[in-house]
Amino acid sequence: MNSQEKGVGAAYGGGGAGLAALLVLADGRFPAGGHAHSGGAEPAVKAGRIRDAAGLAAFCRGRLHTTGLTAAALAAAAAGGLDPLVLDEAADARTPSPALRATARKLGRQLMRAARATWPSAELTALAAARPRGAHQPVVLGLTARAAGLAPRDAAYCALYETVSGPATATVRLLGLDPFEATAVLARLAPELDETAARATEAAGRAAYEGTDALPAASAPLLDIAAEAHAAWPVRLFAS
Repeated sequence: MNSQEKGVGAAYGGGGAGLAALLVLADGRFPAGGHAHSGGAEPAVKAGRIRDAAGLAAFCRGRLHTTGLTAAALAAAAAGGLDPLVLDEAADARTPSPALRATARKLGRQLMRAARATWPSAELTALAAARPRGAHQPVVLGLTARAAGLAPRDAAYCALYETVSGPATATVRLLGLDPFEATAVLARLAPELDETAARATEAAGRAAYEGTDALPAASAPLLDIAAEAHAAWPVRLFAS
């Protein structure tokens, strides 16, 4: 590894200066619109793939290592200073489902509103102007983390926590699952979340000098198919 790569690696390490900001950003009460989305849990419940805590754990684990890894790397790359417009294009290429692309941009637009009110920055303003209909949520999340003084790994953690906490919360409402059991699922996934955050951050660091092809493109085809079907439901509890 040359000196430039070492510098990039150091910049992408964990532990931003304002870790309290991470608690604000990851808080489910932060007005970013995520409460209205199930992360694919609603169609999974209807299909019988989530029936109990064990099914929720399997579902969350699958999301964590596929779409979660991809989103976390995009967020870390944006927090590390990569061009958000380039990252937005990379996010589009990694989201084959039109329904999920629309959801990602809707959530990105909502997060942008909350982020600009909370941590105003010229970079957020520029992205909002360039993508008036919304940039992909992980890209906005990473840029928000950057504005809040957080490190790329912090952004990766936030993206990954959203990946699993959204379905867990939704399943409590959809199945009447015991919230203690749902929280236990998240706690047991913590070591895998740590590992995935490290992988995502490392990939984001490489993307700084290798380009966006270094970012993961892990896919979850069943989530894509379910999202398209869910978008056509006449009645649903969650937007996605």
